[in-house]
Amino acid sequence: MKSHANQISPASGNASKLSAATPVAELVAQVFETAPPEFRVTLLEQLLKPLGVLALLAIADGVFARIRFGGGWPSMIIRFEDAQRVQAKDVVALVARLQQVSVESLEGIAKTLAGAPHLGGAAAAALALTLLVQRAQARRSSD
Repeated sequence: MKSHANQISPASGNASKLSAATPVAELVAQVFETAPPEFRVTLLEQLLKPLGVLALLAIADGVFARIRFGGGWPSMIIRFEDAQRVQAKDVVALVARLQQVSVESLEGIAKTLAGAPHLGGAAAAALALTLLVQRAQARRSSD
């Protein structure tokens, strides 16, 4: 039986190979899909902070740039309605880009997932947290 994580595809329409970072992106997208609105907002805030304007414009047809500018720059106020409009494929693209730009921010995502008591039993959250922690440890040991 295929897992739901394998059914989510990146937002880009090209047929390029998925990077090793994609499973984390897909797991974070699953968590996002099943999370309550308050946690969606928190997760989006965590994911958007490290990225600049040009990156946000280039990801998911600019959906994240519209959200980011909707609350005014430089402050970031994400409304529940905006978070509800974000799709899993958008989150996959966002996390994949974030992994290319800021590996350190993944530790922040892991902390956010670990600090969410209502997600403790979610399989996707547990897997994503495990993968993020393993990558952080591997990165530290190679430094």
